[in-house]
This record gives sequence, structure tokens and C-alpha cells, in this order.
Amino acid sequence: MAFENYLNRNTKRMNKLVADFFKQEAAPDMVRYLYGPLAEYSANGGKRHRPLICELACQAVGGDPTLARSAAAAIEHFHTAALIHDDIADESTLRRGRPCIHLTQGEGLAINAGDLALSQVTGLVVNDENLPDNIKLRVLSELVEMTTRTIEGQALDIGWARDGRFDLTLNDYLDMASHKTAYYSGGTPLAVGAIVGGGSDTEVEVLRNFGMATGLAFQIQDDLLNLIGKKEEVKKDFRSDITEGKRTLIAVHAIQHSAQSKELVTILASHTTQPTMLAIAVDIMEQAGSLEFARDYAIGLVNNAQAELAQSLNPSKPRDLLLSMADFFINRMN
Repeated sequence: MAFENYLNRNTKRMNKLVADFFKQEAAPDMVRYLYGPLAEYSANGGKRHRPLICELACQAVGGDPTLARSAAAAIEHFHTAALIHDDIADESTLRRGRPCIHLTQGEGLAINAGDLALSQVTGLVVNDENLPDNIKLRVLSELVEMTTRTIEGQALDIGWARDGRFDLTLNDYLDMASHKTAYYSGGTPLAVGAIVGGGSDTEVEVLRNFGMATGLAFQIQDDLLNLIGKKEEVKKDFRSDITEGKRTLIAVHAIQHSAQSKELVTILASHTTQPTMLAIAVDIMEQAGSLEFARDYAIGLVNNAQAELAQSLNPSKPRDLLLSMADFFINRMN
């Protein structure tokens, strides 16, 4: 697929851009307790789609993608901070197959490392000498909004877990996931890229809406992969969403529609790691039609988003790569 090829061609370049922050000179103990562990954690960063789509959005409105690099890197550092703090809150043990930083370094140093990554959300943009001040202000406003919305979504997710809440509607889930994931995984990267590229207000909002829809679809697909993904089933964190009792679209739908909802809630609340119990939970979700419902919902989001973007933005290679991105997000199951 075109977008996957784009990621494969550009991931190393983006890795270098993100890693450049960690090359600053620091005292040995600063490296040992802060910069070194954070750099190692950040290096295990996946495909870097968030900063790369920020550059694509800049190009899609006719801008110079090199001007979007500080904002793109800032969003990726935010992603790093969010994962570190999220893993602590969820008491997770693995992140992309490796032990979480709070287990290797301790919670105190992990929180501190996440805070440093978070500081770069504004720091990299403020210090970018290539961006005019008026653009910096607009970008910073977007990044502050992204941070706030993500924290709001995290509050819902953590609060529901603390209070043992499973009395949730599908709209509750969609509100939480849109805040917690879609803003920083799609909506803000594309809006910021369009702003830096000199896009019109209409172009900025069209790209933002596309990013919000595809970002939500990405999260739903991630939830599906955690339960039934073929590549994921050999990983140690396979079905960890059940162990952590996550209120995913799949789980919420199953609780509402399964005759075995009480059994499912009991499993989700037990934090079990037993493969047999995890399999029972997935079976309940499948029998309730929840896996199919989630898959269809994600496909619907993507189809509608693609139609709007194709109609609203002039044809170009960057636009077509973004359209391909939407397909890539929902076809990862294959």
C-alpha cells in the first residue's frame, strides 16, 4: 500500500529527527537517570505515523514540509510522554514487547522522563527559528488544545477503572477515545501541518476532521488487534486489554448486548492473565457480534472521512497518501 511504503521510506529519517533532541550535552548522571532511558524508550517508537502525517498535511496544502518538522517532532515527544504516563496509570508491564520504563527505571524516574518529553511539546516549536511568530502562536494553541483534550480522555479512562465503571454507553466510549487518542493521533497532526503549510481555514478543518475520524478508527483497530491479531497473538502483551479491564468499543458493546455480560464484567474486573479466561472473554465478545460491530464502525469512519477529504482537497500525491493512510489503518488486521 502507498502509505505503508511511505512510512517504510521515512521512518528512519523521522527517528533521527526525534532522536536529535537526546544528543545535547549533559552530565553523566543526567544521561544515566534521564536522557539515556528516555532516548532508549523513544527509540522503540513504531512507524512514527503521527509526525509523518503532519508533514504530509503541510505538503497537501502546498507548503514546505521541512517547516513542519519541529511541530511534527513535538507531537511525537507528546506521544512518548503519554505512553509513559499511561503505562504507569494502567500498571502495564510491556510496551511494544519491551518492559515498560517504570519497571526498568522505577516510577519516579519514569514520571520524570515523561515530564521531560512533555516539555518538548511547546519547547521545540518556540525555539524553531524558521517559523514566523504568528504561525508559532497558532501551532502552540493547537498543541495546548491537544494536550488538554488528551488529558481529559485519560481522566475518563482512569476514573472509570478506579470506580469499577462498566455502565457505559457507546457514546461514552467514543467521547473518551476521541479525546484520549484521536486528537494527538490524527486531528492535531493534520491541522498543525496544514497551518504551517499556509492552508486556508477550510483546509485546516477538513484535514482536522479527517484526522479525528481516522485517529478514532486507528484506536478501534488497535483494540481489535490486541484481541485477535495474528501477529499480536505471539506477543507477551496479547489480550492485555482484557487483563487491564479496558473499556474498549468492543467490550462496551458486548456488555450491552451479550447474555453473558455479567461473566464478561467479572473477567474484565479480575485482571486475569490466564489464557483460558482471556479466550472466554473474547468468545463472549465474538458471540455478541462486538468484534464485527467494531470492525464495521471503523470502516464506516474511514469511508466517510475519505469521501470528504477527496471532495474538499485538490488532487495531489500527499492527499492521495493520506487517503491511503485511512485504508492502512483499518487493513492492519490482514
